[in-house]
Amino acid sequence: MLRFAMIAAALLLSVSQALAHGDEAPPPPKKGPATAPANVVFTPKGPVLTDLKGMTLYYFDKDDSGNKSTCNGKCTERWIPLAAPADADAFGDFTVIIRNDGSKMWAYRYRPLYTSPQDKAPGEANGYDASNPKHWHIARPAL
Repeated sequence: MLRFAMIAAALLLSVSQALAHGDEAPPPPKKGPATAPANVVFTPKGPVLTDLKGMTLYYFDKDDSGNKSTCNGKCTERWIPLAAPADADAFGDFTVIIRNDGSKMWAYRYRPLYTSPQDKAPGEANGYDASNPKHWHIARPAL
């Protein structure tokens, strides 16, 4: 008799849970924790920020408002904005900036980040000319 009561109770619990949810779909999975859009790579010349593919990141002196990129149009042919997905949220020192064209890009400490098409392989820093660093600089982490 005890065995019958336990089976009946288990069935009753499972049926009541099924009835409580009805034909509703299960809730969507929770969004996983955000991850940083860049890595820190230690080089002989010090730490450097890279994108997730290992390409060196740069920033532009004229991007100083904290919420806007001044590199638009032709500028983006030489400096490629570090794109952020449409649902991107700020993460630590990384913020999201909305560009003039409505797309989003990542910024580090409110400085928009870019890669250079002159860099062909991870670790290269050909976009930076040490002899003439007018406005573009290698992005470095604040340690």
